[in-house]
Amino acid sequence: QLEFITPFQLYFNPDLIFRKFQIWRLITNFLFFGPLGFSFFFNMIFLYRYCRMLEEGSFRGRTADFVFMFLFGGFLMTLFGLFASLFFLGQAFTIMLVYVWSRRNPYIRMNFFGLLNFQAPFLPWVLMGFSLLLGNSIIIDLLGIAVGHIYYFLEDVFPNQPGGKKLLLTPSFLKMVFDTPEEDPNYNPLPEDRPEHQPRDQDHNEQQHPQ
Repeated sequence: QLEFITPFQLYFNPDLIFRKFQIWRLITNFLFFGPLGFSFFFNMIFLYRYCRMLEEGSFRGRTADFVFMFLFGGFLMTLFGLFASLFFLGQAFTIMLVYVWSRRNPYIRMNFFGLLNFQAPFLPWVLMGFSLLLGNSIIIDLLGIAVGHIYYFLEDVFPNQPGGKKLLLTPSFLKMVFDTPEEDPNYNPLPEDRPEHQPRDQDHNEQQHPQ
């Protein structure tokens, strides 16, 4: 908005990324949501709201898994962007978060601007229809829904199927960075560190103030 940089320096361009080594475009294309306006604030509100609800809900205490979902979704969207003329993927990322949250909270009733009442799993499709009414392309919304469904299926559905298993395994280095280490259940403290061997305050006072 202050014109220090322009969208032309941020958009996704495989040619500039791989031939001119402008690697930052792999990240910056997710960070631009257009000029200030209704669409911009709409995306910001939904990104904040559903990112927060996921982090405080199904990903509570699992920060590394939360970050891995970001990386997995961003990777799939980038792959798709290599074969399609997509310049900014931030809105698709927002829709992915909304989709994952909605599938994990299927019984929550939603109200859209006081006009529509529906259950949470329909929210991504309602947003896509709203985007269509605003005259925007729905390719980005469909991409977010597709990537969100792939993550949800691999993480929540397939492992619970007969013969299924968990395919999305969070790398250990992410757990080392983001998750607090668990206490070793086999840890045996030294005798002097055990609570029963700690001197009580009363005994200490009696020693200092003998009668």
